[in-house]
Amino acid sequence: MRHSPELPITIAPTRREALNTPTRRMRRALRHRATLVAGGAAVLAVAGGALTVGTQPAIGEALGMPTGTASASTTPQPALHGTALDRAQAAATITTATTVIQTANDKVDTSALEQRVDDLSDYPQLSGAELTTRISTTVASATHVEQASATQDKRDVDAAAAAAAQAAAEERAAAAAAEAARALAAGNTVAGAKATATSLASSEYGWGADQFQCLDDLWTKESGWNYQAVNANGGATGIPQALPGSKMATAGSDWQTNATTQITWGLRYISSAYGTPCTAWAHSQANNFY
Repeated sequence: MRHSPELPITIAPTRREALNTPTRRMRRALRHRATLVAGGAAVLAVAGGALTVGTQPAIGEALGMPTGTASASTTPQPALHGTALDRAQAAATITTATTVIQTANDKVDTSALEQRVDDLSDYPQLSGAELTTRISTTVASATHVEQASATQDKRDVDAAAAAAAQAAAEERAAAAAAEAARALAAGNTVAGAKATATSLASSEYGWGADQFQCLDDLWTKESGWNYQAVNANGGATGIPQALPGSKMATAGSDWQTNATTQITWGLRYISSAYGTPCTAWAHSQANNFY
């Protein structure tokens, strides 16, 4: 039976030491310093317990390190420590902040962030607390711009949706107005007025074809079913020749322009004064008025 050689097992003396590996220390440092804005374009890689320059040319060039070459995958990358690490983070912060500026909503003021980037651009000559402070203020400003841009984007979307809804409402209102105008125009014709009178006489008063024939004879004599008819002698107005015409306002304020309103008033008048159109027509034939 073949035995595999046992691998040596190293046990950390304490849990604290086990958690204090170089890689964990670097991750904690990055989280603490918060130098990279979420969604940014800077590229740094954790390797060998320190940061190494990845595929972001701006960082390598700023530090005088070869990057982006064909042999990058086989050439060992230099580890960054101390001031070199700070400067790499400064370069990454500039790259990210520049992206934030370029993609910000046009209505958002980015001038403060642009000034922060300009202040940080001389990072190759900076070190220590000054460099750390400039990185921190640039990240804070970039975060502010991103949040303001997201807020403005939502406002723009909401405004566009509201404008679209308003336009749709106006379009529906215009369509309804056009349809109402079309219906009014159709109802104001002689044929339209007669159709309206036939319908109302039947539905409102129970008058059939015989009564409508009397009504047709009566209003043909009075106005020719012309809603704009005005008697030059006395001023009687509209299809039923109301005198004065303003009496028809009890049926609707549009009595001067709407045949249906005039017909509604005229049928009500005939019903209350004569009972039926045929009785009103007989009175008109005998007295030349009704």
